[in-house]
Amino acid sequence: MSAKPLPFDLPSVGLGTWNMRGEAAERGVREAIELGYRLIDTATAYHNEEAIGAGIRSSGIDRSELLIVTKFPEEDAGREREALRTSLDLLGVDHVDLWLIHAPLDAEGSLRIWERFIEARDEGLVRAIGVSNFLPPQVDELIAASGVVPAVNQVAFGPHYYDVEFAPHHTARGIVAQAHSPYSENDLAHPVLRAIAGRHDCSVPQVLLRWHRAHGVPVVVKSVSRTHLAENLDTSGRPLEPAEVAAIDRLGINPPSGKEE
Repeated sequence: MSAKPLPFDLPSVGLGTWNMRGEAAERGVREAIELGYRLIDTATAYHNEEAIGAGIRSSGIDRSELLIVTKFPEEDAGREREALRTSLDLLGVDHVDLWLIHAPLDAEGSLRIWERFIEARDEGLVRAIGVSNFLPPQVDELIAASGVVPAVNQVAFGPHYYDVEFAPHHTARGIVAQAHSPYSENDLAHPVLRAIAGRHDCSVPQVLLRWHRAHGVPVVVKSVSRTHLAENLDTSGRPLEPAEVAAIDRLGINPPSGKEE
């Protein structure tokens, strides 16, 4: 088993760009970088890589200061190199920092894609490779078949999806768990979340981001509002108390001590 650690640290909050298009995407990326975002996450399937690249260039940031993540659509298996070259051209860069398989196929299909990912990493077209939306057994199948451990698995990790076994599984294998959609499918009006937000004098989305930080899981979160972009980066508030983290954990699918009704 070959576990190659990430050659960089993932920031606690990066910019997600799903469903961002055209001028709004370009402006959103530029403003996010101006506010301090240093990870920009996109995907071939988002059809916005050209606008993302334009936003990066218009920000004036040096390429070495930014982490760029994109994802390969698993349904395009067999076109990995072509898709990567297209992503690089649209983004206007000579490499991406992290390339992910957007979602799993069956074990054999995922392995075929993964072998092309390994080649791209070894050739320097990408700095690190990983997966997205893979369950722990699917990760283990890929490792067993290839001998190469994904550097990252980007998954939904909000309280709705919290599984107490997930992070330890990944940590044991040297995989960084990164969260997408931190607010999606969570009840933002849940009394547990609202009570904690009230005690901390912050918004429920900020509570959810502090919960992710408490678990050591970096997040990519989408916003086109400059106000919300700034709020998502704000770490000035008091961290959640362990009891508050545990109360949110109990909202999950496989919590430590039973599901809260």
